[in-house]
Amino acid sequence: MVDLISKQVISHVLELNKSVPIINNFFYLTYTRNNGAAWSILQDKRITLLILTVIVLYVIHKNIKNEYLSNIEHLSYGMLLGGIIGNFFDRLTYGSVIDFLDFYIFGYNYPIFNFADCFIVVGIILIIIYNFRKD
Repeated sequence: MVDLISKQVISHVLELNKSVPIINNFFYLTYTRNNGAAWSILQDKRITLLILTVIVLYVIHKNIKNEYLSNIEHLSYGMLLGGIIGNFFDRLTYGSVIDFLDFYIFGYNYPIFNFADCFIVVGIILIIIYNFRKD
């Protein structure tokens, strides 16, 4: 829900490709549309990305539906699935993903992303950490 609301607010408050500094030389809100996946890979391959997303959602669902999951796994998979679905919704509805979190880290302009991307990354990291600790 945070992802959906934030994307709606950004798309109504900022003009496309406009940027607002929050912390100069570090963090900006920059409204963009990404026609690809992370780092704009598979640019302009909307149907391919939609199909891949459905496959990934199916595989995740199939792998966890009969498993006993700990609380941390529930949280991790919830974040992962929520992020995937958030970006899937954008691709399905708008044809591209709304991105707006824009960071400059040590002079490098990191690719612009959104909260769905954050949830995906944090969910994956938590799953990896949990599985290493479990063994």
